[in-house]
Amino acid sequence: MEEQLPLRDIHLPEPITWWPPAPGWWLLLILFCTLILVIFLLRRRAAKKRQEPKQIALRDLEKLQTKYQQNPQKLVQEISILLRRFCLSYYPRAEVASLTGEDWLQFLDKQAESQQFTQGQGRCLIEAPYMQNGDIEPETLITLCKTVINHPPVRHR
Repeated sequence: MEEQLPLRDIHLPEPITWWPPAPGWWLLLILFCTLILVIFLLRRRAAKKRQEPKQIALRDLEKLQTKYQQNPQKLVQEISILLRRFCLSYYPRAEVASLTGEDWLQFLDKQAESQQFTQGQGRCLIEAPYMQNGDIEPETLITLCKTVINHPPVRHR
């Protein structure tokens, strides 16, 4: 008879578990979290950049209001310049830069969604050089300007 060797029976390794994940999965998780963070930061930066012209325009409007409180005609002139600069930051130059007179007022009416520039106090933007100081209502004009500034469209640039 043959002599049997003292061998143990075949034993299988432990089944593979899902935890802890392999190093490749950890790397993938880190890359995924980094990607989410980068997307979040870029979107936040873009949103801040979109708001920048609006914040600058509102701050400048307040400065003009205090600086030219005693000179309404100069205030109107500076507000017109401010509105043009603001609109140039949101619209293509070819669309805004050449507008003057009634066309400029109609453009502002479209942005304010009213008729206050062509038919209301906003007319003083083109009529101020020919008006007396008493005919200009700076507070109404500033309110109109804030309406245009606070509701800018989506940027085209």
